[in-house]
Amino acid sequence: MEGLYLQSNKSSFSASSLLHSASSKFGFNKKLESSAGALTNFEVLDLLRSRGAGKDPTCVIASVSPSEFKVFDYLEQTAACNQTKEIVHKFVDECKKYDLAKAEILNVVNMRPSSAVEVYTIIEECDSRMEEKIDEFVETIAQILPPPPSQEQPSEENAESKEESKEETAN
Repeated sequence: MEGLYLQSNKSSFSASSLLHSASSKFGFNKKLESSAGALTNFEVLDLLRSRGAGKDPTCVIASVSPSEFKVFDYLEQTAACNQTKEIVHKFVDECKKYDLAKAEILNVVNMRPSSAVEVYTIIEECDSRMEEKIDEFVETIAQILPPPPSQEQPSEENAESKEESKEETAN
């Protein structure tokens, strides 16, 4: 993967500047390579969390800039907030059988499509490359990658507590 920009459906973020600032803040003496590759939204979110984003809403104590807080707030509303390293690695391993480019896998992890129509917008020449496997691929995505917070299914406990609170307000 050439280039150092994290691509999502609504934003791009310079991975090199984030990594450089992180290395200087944490005292890493390693020279960062300019072609280190693109990062998933999860990796950026994980780095921002490790630097204190989200713990200090006033931006005074944390070692992140206001723009990094905005990136953090955005990523907290995406599927990245529910992902883990293990989930991402498992998904990348499962994608090997579909012969996808690294950039396509990155975009699937970042955008977490939930239908074949969404997959068609991410995978180049999807008709010829995926053929009959598109539904299987969408199922793989649904099984491995957790949905963003806005698409999560309410649990039975949450549904019951919402019903109880509606009854209490009605009384």
